[in-house]
Parts: sequence; structure tokens; C-alpha cells
Amino acid sequence: MRFDAGRNPGAEMTDSPTAPSSAGMPEDGPISPTATRMVLGALLRRLRESRGITRERAGQVIRASQSKISRLELGRTGFKLRDVVDLSTLYGVTDEAERGMLLGLARQANAPAWWHDYGDVVPAWFDPYLGLEQAAGLIRTYEVQFVPGLLQTPDYARAVIRLGHGHAPAAEVERRLELRMRRQEILRRPNPPYVWVVIDEAGLRRPIGGAAVMYAQLQHLIDLCELPHITIQLMPFRSAGHAAAGGPVTLLRLPEPQLPDVVYLEQLTSAVYPDRRDDIDYYRDILNRLATQADPPAVTPATLREIIREL
Repeated sequence: MRFDAGRNPGAEMTDSPTAPSSAGMPEDGPISPTATRMVLGALLRRLRESRGITRERAGQVIRASQSKISRLELGRTGFKLRDVVDLSTLYGVTDEAERGMLLGLARQANAPAWWHDYGDVVPAWFDPYLGLEQAAGLIRTYEVQFVPGLLQTPDYARAVIRLGHGHAPAAEVERRLELRMRRQEILRRPNPPYVWVVIDEAGLRRPIGGAAVMYAQLQHLIDLCELPHITIQLMPFRSAGHAAAGGPVTLLRLPEPQLPDVVYLEQLTSAVYPDRRDDIDYYRDILNRLATQADPPAVTPATLREIIREL
């Protein structure tokens, strides 16, 4: 059973039925440490490439491997202030204001995020996803077995958590539930992300937690359909086959225009974050095709009511 990150698949922002353009996304307030690491990594990569310096050479300067430089430039690991100073010098950054900006980003990137308080129930492979989810301007998901975590009711979420952690004590289950509910706060903030999900009908026909729990969950989805920043589509049984036959997919887009989309593929006990441009384009195309193959969002409430009547 998956940890169930609460996925959200990806396609182009302009492909969304009503999503605003990324250029119009408000950015009041600091971005998350994860996004800050990505911004800083992208800046350092551009500086390195503009000087024609290899990753191997950069790694030597900070006493690390070229793979460490790659991880830093992708925002996958934290920055030591000393490393940022040494790399700035290597890349010829002499302006004190520019060096100060890079160091300021490094300090912000190293600041602990709120979910670090849940380190006992957050696996290392899920931590980057949390940072990306909290910072995203667009979240797209295709889910096969469950309602995506961001859209789950507390009782439904508790039942899903128990499926994956059947031997966990009640206190741990409640702690995992608390984390999931806190994640959902991004949907109620003044400038929420645009969330676009496609859910396989099979995931809605399974009475997770029992009929009463499922009834409340389906009604919650109907209510969410009314929100302007949430689009829910259903992949019906009558669709003989579709683009994401391999499993759930999530794509996240950050408001910072210089950053690439991030694809998240959750597995049983780990996750994969493909970062090759061709792979990201491939999964974006899958999500676009899923949105075309699924029923249009306008019919989602009626379909959900039909499923409720059959509970």
C-alpha cells in the first residue's frame, strides 16, 4: 500500500479549463525552502554554465562530487553557506549585492519547514514532495485507487492511512492524519494553487472506510467542484484504456518562471522524481491526454451523485 502522498498530475497551465496563467499568479509571502533551493540551484547552474565550468570542477572546489553539484543545482539537497561562497567566487561573482542575494537564498533554503515537526512519520523520499506541493502554483494528479490526499475528508484519510499502516498504533495514525489535514490548508489560503485532478472511477467505487465514510467523501468532492481553483474529472469504466495505465502521476508547477515542472511518481516504499526534459514532457503529455479521455468536469457532480445513490 502506498504512503499516498496525495497526488496531483501535470499538464500545461494553459491546458487547464479555467486555470490562470502562471504569469498572473500572486506571489505574496516567501516561497517554501524547497522552492528556494530550486531557485538558488538554477541561479548557480546558470552562473556555472556562463563561465564554461564543468560540474566536476565545481565539485572539486567545494570538496564534493559532480553528482553533488547536480543535486544542488536541482534543489534536491541543502546548501552549506561556505559552499555558496566558494562557488560564487569560482563563478566570478564579485558584486557584493549579488553575493549577498545568493547567501540570503541559501539561508532561506535551509530554514526548517513546518512539516519537519512530523519527521517521525515523513519518509525522506516524501519530504521534497511536501515542499513542492506547498510552493506549487499548479498541481495536477491522476489517481487510480484513492481520492487524492489534498481532497480527502478526515475519516476517509484515516481509513486510507490504516490500509497502509495497519499495525501502527492509534497515535501514529492520528499524527499522519494531522499531517495530511495540514497539507490541505493550501487550498484555503488567499492565493491557493490551481488543483486539477483526474480520478479513476474504480477509486470511487471502493467503499474505503465503509458506506458512511464514502458517502461523506463523495459529497465533499461535489462541494469541491464548486471552487474556482479546483477541477475534478472522472475516468469512467467505459474507457477501455487510457494514457496512464501504468499508475498514478503527479506534476507540480512552481510560480517561479525559471523553474521546470516537477514530476512525482510514488511507489510502494519510495518515490521517483524524473528530471530529464523528455521525461517531464512525456508525463505532461500523458496528463493532457487523460484530461481529454476523462469525462468533462461539468458532469462530475452528476456522476458522483449517481455513485452515492448506489452505495
